[in-house]
Amino acid sequence: MLTPRESSSREYLRLDGLWRFRFDTGAEAAGAGTVQEWWRAPLTGGREMPVPASYNDLVTDPAEREHVGDVWYQRDVVVPASWAGRRIVLRCDAATHHGTVWAGDTQVADHSGGYTPFEADVTELARCGEPLRVTVRVGNELTMATIPPGVISASAGGQRSQRYFHDFYNYAGLHRSVWLYATPPAYIDGLTVRTDFDPATGAGQVCYHVDTAASGTATDPPVAPASVLLRDAAGEVVAQAEGPDGELAVASGRPWQPGDPYLYRLDVTYGADEYWLPVGIRTVRVAGSRLLLNGAPITLRGFGMHEDGAIRGKGHDDARMVRDFALLDWIGANSFRTSHYPYAEEVLDYADRRGLLVIAEAPAVGLHLSLGNMGDHGARTFTPEPTKTAASGPEPNGPEPIGAGAIGAEAAAAHLAAIRELIARDRNHPCVIAWSIANEPDTAEGAARDYFSPLVAAARELDATRPVCFANVATAPPAVDVVTDLFDLICVNRYYGWYVHPGDLKAAMRYLEDELRAWARYGKPIVVTEFGADALPGLHALPPVVWSEDYQVALIDASLRVFRRIPQVIGEHVWNFADFATAQAVHRPGGNHKGVFTRDRQPKAAAWLLRERWRDDGPG
Repeated sequence: MLTPRESSSREYLRLDGLWRFRFDTGAEAAGAGTVQEWWRAPLTGGREMPVPASYNDLVTDPAEREHVGDVWYQRDVVVPASWAGRRIVLRCDAATHHGTVWAGDTQVADHSGGYTPFEADVTELARCGEPLRVTVRVGNELTMATIPPGVISASAGGQRSQRYFHDFYNYAGLHRSVWLYATPPAYIDGLTVRTDFDPATGAGQVCYHVDTAASGTATDPPVAPASVLLRDAAGEVVAQAEGPDGELAVASGRPWQPGDPYLYRLDVTYGADEYWLPVGIRTVRVAGSRLLLNGAPITLRGFGMHEDGAIRGKGHDDARMVRDFALLDWIGANSFRTSHYPYAEEVLDYADRRGLLVIAEAPAVGLHLSLGNMGDHGARTFTPEPTKTAASGPEPNGPEPIGAGAIGAEAAAAHLAAIRELIARDRNHPCVIAWSIANEPDTAEGAARDYFSPLVAAARELDATRPVCFANVATAPPAVDVVTDLFDLICVNRYYGWYVHPGDLKAAMRYLEDELRAWARYGKPIVVTEFGADALPGLHALPPVVWSEDYQVALIDASLRVFRRIPQVIGEHVWNFADFATAQAVHRPGGNHKGVFTRDRQPKAAAWLLRERWRDDGPG
């Protein structure tokens, strides 16, 4: 599935803007809209809602903000008359967490997973020069068979509520663009590139594979096979080939890297169809306890981040993206993790052009059913036997406790599908240097190894050119973790000085260093993918106390000094880049405040500390 791009043979309409919108609050199990077939006529009884955006922060009714179930989007688009005789495709970049699409009266797509695209050929349904009614039903329900998982319960009065196990708000809606685009009937269906670079000789290599297909409107096969041209940034052809597979040699290649994100362009032609792809020539590999980019050790400095902002929620926002990257540059960061889901592809395109290194993460968060305030003490996550040990039942009017072994075969299948879709979408981006397949799962549980082994193998089979990792949680230190040896990088989320020994940095740093040295015995690169402390903007204290900006500065500064003493630590990602929304909770006043920037992207004191430390280190 290719990202929509304009070319001499391709055109698109981006269907962003205000759509007709309606909450589905019917009592029917399938939803009133489904039973009454709302897609068959103009949507009535609702309002207008912007796309892309979360709907949650755009309403004023608390029940609508916390709605559990379906919502409906609809708009009409006039199919250009000039598209007659061409293949016409309807595409959603993301529907969180489940999307069903109708073109006119016909269902054309159904997709689970809230962060990756899906599309449908609507050539036979679209009448060129006439309007086409597009309807999208979006469901936000999370269950123990979805990734991420969740539990839905209902009160005595029938009010449904969603419980989830991740510590960020469960925004929902059409978070990214919807497209209608046209290609020739015989078209380029997929494109994969793999690059290599030899720093000793300066030679670069681009291996490519082109998938082609023909829609039902194609009458004659194209007379020529696929052909490719590789152009430099000035547009000059530096290599070319014919056929669906090939290798392009670039004798004096210019590598893609932070500080110099040089991009070539691969032009592909197949019959009447043309498609182009930015290509960064670079190689990533692990050598002992080092992570090498183009043969040279790289040190990661940056953040775990969130697609999150006021008003728009998780909806993609070019303005927010540009501001975030400007702040990353200002502070001296060279990397970030797409915690805890695939980000909009526009973000990766921008990272390609700006030279940021990205750990791309699957939406597998919350696979730890006993963790913290969101889980049930004693609950088992992967163990199939009924070994639930929680002594107490549900809180009054609260959710039922989770049963044992709730993450089973259905969830594993959804997890594998999410990994496949992540890698298929993002494998051509030079900025992506590693695949993270989960965040903070319960890897102290013995059954976790059987769960993760096939997922790691699948990720490597899908892409053997990048290391595979996951973010380890504090409940699974080296002595009890059962999966880390399967992975290429050791990524750990640790909150010494915050959740452990809060306010006592001397003890906290001693324990942090002891644990990191224990991880170092694996002989693999270590990235501290989360560390930090909440800080309320404007709260200061001398001496520093928890929740103050001063304590956040002291904790981050002390942690950085520990990392510098351990050679195997090759990366530090502060949690978090900016404050973000969470579910309502007494310990989350207005959300999570671990950002070194406020939610409106202004620096706290810790941002100035990091700028001083990181800008002295250079781009790598």
